[in-house]
This record gives sequence, C-alpha cells and structure tokens, in this order.
Amino acid sequence: MRDHPRRGVRSRAAALAACTLTTLLVAMGTTPAYAAADDTERPTAPGPITVVAVDTTWVELTWAASTDNVGVVRYPVSARFEDNGLTWSTDTNSIRVTGLRPSRTYTFYVTAVDAAGNTSPSTAPLRLTMPPGDDQPPGAPGQPVASDVTATGVRLRWAPSVENGAVERYEVFRVDAGGALTLVRDVSQYPPNNSAQISGLTPNTTYTFVVRARDEVGLLSPLSAPTTVTTLPPPPSCTVRSVVGQWSDGFVAGLTITNTGTTAVNGWTMTWRFWASQQVHGIWGAKVVDRLNNSYLRVGDTARNAMIPAGGSVSLGLVASGTQLPEEVTLNGGLCVVADE
Repeated sequence: MRDHPRRGVRSRAAALAACTLTTLLVAMGTTPAYAAADDTERPTAPGPITVVAVDTTWVELTWAASTDNVGVVRYPVSARFEDNGLTWSTDTNSIRVTGLRPSRTYTFYVTAVDAAGNTSPSTAPLRLTMPPGDDQPPGAPGQPVASDVTATGVRLRWAPSVENGAVERYEVFRVDAGGALTLVRDVSQYPPNNSAQISGLTPNTTYTFVVRARDEVGLLSPLSAPTTVTTLPPPPSCTVRSVVGQWSDGFVAGLTITNTGTTAVNGWTMTWRFWASQQVHGIWGAKVVDRLNNSYLRVGDTARNAMIPAGGSVSLGLVASGTQLPEEVTLNGGLCVVADE
C-alpha cells in the first residue's frame, strides 16, 4: 500500500521541525541529549585571561570564548595560592572572583566544557599579585615557652600575633652575643602553626630565642619577649637491670639504672616502651611525665633522687596493666644497656 501524499508531507514537516529545533538549541548553547551523547570533540582552549578590574579582595577576569562543534556550556575557573586551590564556574566568558586576600599571588586558569562533558585545554596561566590592603604591622607574638628540652633540641610555643590582615609566617631567631639575631626557623602559616622544633643545638649550653611575625604585605612585628633555655648535658651512658613479676594482664617491675658515664647526672627523665592500652596503677621512685606517641611512657625524678653520680644508681618501680614489659629504656635520651644478671 502506498503512503498517502498528505502523510508524507506531515513526516517531512516533522523532520524539518526537529532539525530546526536542534539548530535553535545548539545556537542557544543547549545541546539535546542525543547530540551530546555523540559528541567526542573537545572545545578549543579559551583565549588568554585579561584583568578587567582588580581591588584588594576581588578581581574581574575575561577571556576570548572557546569554539566547539556543538557548543560550550560553562567555563571552570581555578586559582592556586601556594598549595591551596579554589574553583568557580561561569556560563559566560567573564567572571568576578571575590573573597581573595590582599597581597597574595594567585595563578588563574580557565577551561571550557561542552554539553557532553568534553573539557578543553587550559588557558595560559595568569599570575596576579593582589593589591596590598594592609598598612599596619602585626603585634608582637607572645613570649616563647620551652618544652621537650634535650641535649640538642627544644620545642618552642608562643601565643599568636594579633594582625588586622593575615600573618604569613613566624621567624624564630637565636639571640647571639652582642644582640645579633640568627634565624633558626621559618614557620609558614599555611596551615597556621605557632610552634617550632629547634634542633642542632650544643649540649649543656644556654640559648636565648625570640619570635617575630611577618604579614602578607611583608610588614614585621616587634620581637617577642625573649626566652632562655639551657640544653641538657650529653646523654649519659647507662645500664638497666629489671626484676619483673607478671600475671595474665599485668605486671610489677623494679628497675635499677646505673650511670656508667664519667660525669654526674643532675635531673633525669626515663622512657621505655609502653602500649597505648596499658595503664599505670602505681609507681615509686619516679613520677609520670607523659606518654610519647602512645608508645612510650616517660617518667622523671622526684627531686630527692635527681642526682645520679658517676657509677651511682637509682631505683624505681611500677605496677601496670598489659603484657608489654619495660624495654628500650633510656636515661636523658641515652639508650641503657641491659645489665647482665
């Protein structure tokens, strides 16, 4: 049976309408699902990024539009500052980016994405330093507080500086003879951190440290109040002898530490392996200081037994849960040799 002439006219009209609709949608930047599914061609890279306007916390950017065989639907915009990344998106070839920080240097990139999800190559990067928005230096950091003093190092911590903008870094100085300053640590504030581990010091030596803040514009704070630290003597050589009584989930241990060095130990801490799940139920001849990395127990002298002369000994003991007995015993950082019975 032949098609009716009018039926053929209606079929051609419907096809023409569908073609017209597709052309219209593509021109509008809206791609039909069937067209997007068949599209594997990437858009071209957008043109170079141009700065239209900029202030201390925002920038307006534009670029030459990408071309695509079907149509670009959006432009992802990204910026990097040091190791931090930010992203935005726009359906036009310009954008106003807000929430930036004065004096920071950002690197911007733009790509194009079509309806099928094909992504273009990136533009050439645009490196932009924001205008300064800060003319006030930071306040002085708090006086450093020393902890974890060893023969060759110390940890310093200080109260943060007060700043109307943002502190970029802290500078830790050693105060030398005559007041000269030697930079020993540079502490970046990405992420924020108001402490520093100082290493490479000389045993049994007194040091003075100060801290200064530097903001993103480069303005410097006054120096903090100084702090003075005396490092410990070199780790003594020592031996350890232990007497242990053990049951299914606990033990009692007596430790005798002998100073086998040629100089006296004046003030001491000891550590030994101790699991995080273990608990100290009793201790004598020492006091608990802390738990190091949840793997070691650190104890210190009781003031009455702080002095261990050369060839002298100190005894202590504890009752604890668990099955990990005292091992890897150190005296002021020096590993003690297990004494023969």
